[in-house]
Amino acid sequence: MDRLVDNKGVLIKFIDDFIKVVDGQKIRYALVSGIVAILHGRSRGTEDIDLIIERISRELFEKLHAGLEASGFECIQGKNPEALYEDYLLEDTSIRYVRIGEFIPEMELKLSKDPLDEQQLDERTRLPGTGTEYFFSTIETNIAFKEELLKSPKDLQDSEHLRMLYSKEVDEGKISQIKALIRKYRLKNT
Repeated sequence: MDRLVDNKGVLIKFIDDFIKVVDGQKIRYALVSGIVAILHGRSRGTEDIDLIIERISRELFEKLHAGLEASGFECIQGKNPEALYEDYLLEDTSIRYVRIGEFIPEMELKLSKDPLDEQQLDERTRLPGTGTEYFFSTIETNIAFKEELLKSPKDLQDSEHLRMLYSKEVDEGKISQIKALIRKYRLKNT
């Protein structure tokens, strides 16, 4: 059974509702990974949407969590915001939110964990090719992560799609710089 969501309207509504809560708390965020290619017209499904947020206090996370619950979301890992913050987010483990009673799509929420994530938040941008007002990590960052770290066939196809769409704008030097940071911060133990 294929559980992938391929209806862009469902994804957009889900992201809209989630980001409204994040924006309401004035938390910096960047959507990253597969959703960037999907919203740029790549025809593939996804179960999850990846969202990096700035490192926030437990108190602010508790407000965010309460706002998400009030907006019809629930966290798969549990209801206790203190435990979610201490046991997952502070341990650099993501947590996942879904609409109450639904399984997909899900928002994979993670705190910024290193200078690479901070750079993504500092350089976040609105991408006009998506038809949305969301903040995303840069095209170069998405390409670098997909080619240097993730490397699955799906990720490499996403990268190829973004390279094709942005062939005249993509900065290869920037991609190389980000790949070096990925090796430094994410692949340092390999």
